[in-house]
Amino acid sequence: MTGDREPSLVGQLLTVPNILSLLRLAGVPVFLWLLLGPEEDGWALALLVVSALTDWLDGKLARWLDQASRLGQLLDPAADRLYIMATLVAFLLREIVPWWLVAALVGRELIVGLALLVLGRYGFGPPEVTYAGKAATFGLMYALPLLLVIQGESQVAEIARPFAYAFTAWGCALYLWSGALYVLQTGRAVSSVRSGVALCEDSGGEDR
Repeated sequence: MTGDREPSLVGQLLTVPNILSLLRLAGVPVFLWLLLGPEEDGWALALLVVSALTDWLDGKLARWLDQASRLGQLLDPAADRLYIMATLVAFLLREIVPWWLVAALVGRELIVGLALLVLGRYGFGPPEVTYAGKAATFGLMYALPLLLVIQGESQVAEIARPFAYAFTAWGCALYLWSGALYVLQTGRAVSSVRSGVALCEDSGGEDR
């Protein structure tokens, strides 16, 4: 019996959800230039909002159109992480956020990246996205535009300031916590493989 095969890479690229994800990725350097070049915060904010909307839309379309794919599972979180990292770098250079906050979040990404390499070495795919990870991305994707909004002394900035700080605090805390969960998942997966290998070696020794 022939099972369903994964579409080719080109076939996956040409789906509506993945085209949206690619457009989001293409917007990252534009977003970074807007923040660091002309410092057009309004246009950067608009681009970030569009990115958040397409992030929500591509997931919905993937389910509605039955176009979920392995490539989409990689592109979607990659775009989220690139926007978050690009924003943090720009905010650090413009002194909007402190260096230690950026160091903590970038360190989390490096550790998760190392965990993914370890999983791949043992034959595992990326771990499933946790609820904490989704909530962290949600929090940060609201916090970052709000941090742009509060630059200045307008009435809108004053109203948005407590919301910006709240989303930043919760988003960062959940982002670090979700990273710890990924590391725990990696440790359990590697331990299960090593336990299985040790059990096989013990069984082989008894047979001999």
